[in-house]
Amino acid sequence: MRRVLTIARAGSWPVDSALATVTLGFHDRHRRRMRMTDDSGEAFLLDLEHATVLNDGDGLIVENGGTLHVRAAAEAVLEVRGRTPADIARLAWHLGNRHTPVQVLANGTLRLHDDPVLASMLESLGAVVVHRQAPFNAEAGAYHPHPDHQESLS
Repeated sequence: MRRVLTIARAGSWPVDSALATVTLGFHDRHRRRMRMTDDSGEAFLLDLEHATVLNDGDGLIVENGGTLHVRAAAEAVLEVRGRTPADIARLAWHLGNRHTPVQVLANGTLRLHDDPVLASMLESLGAVVVHRQAPFNAEAGAYHPHPDHQESLS
């Protein structure tokens, strides 16, 4: 069985050389050791030293050569917008207060897993909430910074 011991982060390896793809939802992309199958059905053992979040575009380096391309699966998500920057900050505060994993999109839209209770709460706070199927890549959080995805807040 193929064995994966290391990860090449997105952008650091040639994607067009991938042996296969592995499409995983958000909760399935935080792993350390597990038997998995690629999208063609071929098995491999993920055997990392530490539990690691696998991001869309990462490469799983196979012990005897080759790389498997990690893809984020489309999932049921909510995309949340406010009318003003202050509105979106307030909505983000309410989600953070509930320890809800959130992805911040480039245009300031918040993306989170589809949850009818949260959708109702956000709408009651004035948010525009759209139900979609899309990949979900939550922020790592202040106490778990991802060394390959640090951005300046200045």
